Amino acid sequence: MAQKRAHRILVVDDEPDAVEFVKAVLEEEGYRVQGAGSFEGGLAAARAQVPDLIILDVQMPGVDGFSGFAQMKTDPRLKSVPVVMLTGVGKRLGVPFSARDMGDYVGEEPAAYIEKPVEPAVLAEAVRRILGG
Repeated sequence: MAQKRAHRILVVDDEPDAVEFVKAVLEEEGYRVQGAGSFEGGLAAARAQVPDLIILDVQMPGVDGFSGFAQMKTDPRLKSVPVVMLTGVGKRLGVPFSARDMGDYVGEEPAAYIEKPVEPAVLAEAVRRILGG
């Protein structure tokens, strides 16, 4: 029986601990995970080898996640790649924010919008729902 190809996931977050946490959770689920510490690095990695899913932090120096998401959705090679926004903005500021709110703000909704701190089961379930399986 042929082995099923593991989905490739790119995690873009300027916090190395956050990247390692997401990698650990998703690699345990059988996904292949690559990390990038900036939007620019993530964009280069995504263009070099288009992933099946991108997990993108909102608050990063340089290009923030909202702007980065909008930029990815205008790139012909990346626009169909689902994106999960990962952020602690809502809890830190006490202002709830959702995928729908982001859609209103940016013009397109992400596949999921998950608040930090992330529960491993919530992250794994969101990725399974998006990628199937």
